[in-house]
Amino acid sequence: MKILTYKHGGETAVGVLKNDGSEVVPVNYLGCSAIDMNTFLDVQNEKKLEKLDRNKELMQGIPLDEVQILSPIPHPKQDIVCLGINYYAHAEEAARFHDEAFGGERPVPIYFSKRINRALADGEEIDGHLDIVDSLDYEAELAVIIGKDARNVKPEEVFEYVFGYTILNDMSARNLQTSHKQWYFGKSLDDFTPIGPWIVTKDEFKNPPALPIRSYVNGELRQDSNTELMINGIEKVICELTQGMTLQAGTIIAMGTPAGVGMGFEPPRFLNSGDVVTCEIEGIGTMTNKGFQHFRISAVFVLYQSIQFTIRKSSSTAFTKLNIAENHPSRDRSDT
Repeated sequence: MKILTYKHGGETAVGVLKNDGSEVVPVNYLGCSAIDMNTFLDVQNEKKLEKLDRNKELMQGIPLDEVQILSPIPHPKQDIVCLGINYYAHAEEAARFHDEAFGGERPVPIYFSKRINRALADGEEIDGHLDIVDSLDYEAELAVIIGKDARNVKPEEVFEYVFGYTILNDMSARNLQTSHKQWYFGKSLDDFTPIGPWIVTKDEFKNPPALPIRSYVNGELRQDSNTELMINGIEKVICELTQGMTLQAGTIIAMGTPAGVGMGFEPPRFLNSGDVVTCEIEGIGTMTNKGFQHFRISAVFVLYQSIQFTIRKSSSTAFTKLNIAENHPSRDRSDT
């Protein structure tokens, strides 16, 4: 079942998409009084979801082409919990780009938070922040939405706390991310978190989901992997985080990105003004954002980027070698 936030007739509401994708049925047609997605997640449970799913096909909804689809959680309650370096091939490309910032062994998951005031929706333009950003990058990620407060969760109970999944583009300012020796600032600028187009409930997938994940820039395939290739999976992450920390209903966990981001190319291929980025996860959908309307890049700067990349690469005596067990599942396709 697909749950979305939309605007129609000047009003913002939560709705359920019909199976054929033609209409949105407002949840208040179905006996739910939630005024936004955060409230909806607070009051929903398995029985209520089953009722929504069963009854949505019986109701006349609003044609999908008559509504404006917003980000499913336009204003998250809290910062987003993010996983860094969570695919092997991405770990290798990140270390090539900046060994000091991204290299080294990773015996435990890397967690960081991403500040968010408003999540962008599918189709919205992104501000590239030219005044402080010279290396704008994209990262297609699977985002996990927590459905009820989670504390001290056992591995076998993890998916009882998962509500569903959506797509998140973890936009990143690489110059800020590397210069500050931590990632918060470079990940948290306004407009740096497109999320969408909707949340798909967990019952649509096996546990854990194994979903093809891709990104495209101007139609060119850049990332091409599968969520089953994560180093640290959903069970481990939720189980570990809830040992001493409560994950509230509505918490968003971004599970990391596979190889193929802009900084992974030689020389790097960062985003330019007018570029169009599409993130795709099979079973969820696609999310496209464009613009970077305040991001301007010159030929001189392109040359500067290439020179800086060459200097970093030549000055490093040895890049980090990742300790990958021989019996580990196959890597991202981009690593073969």
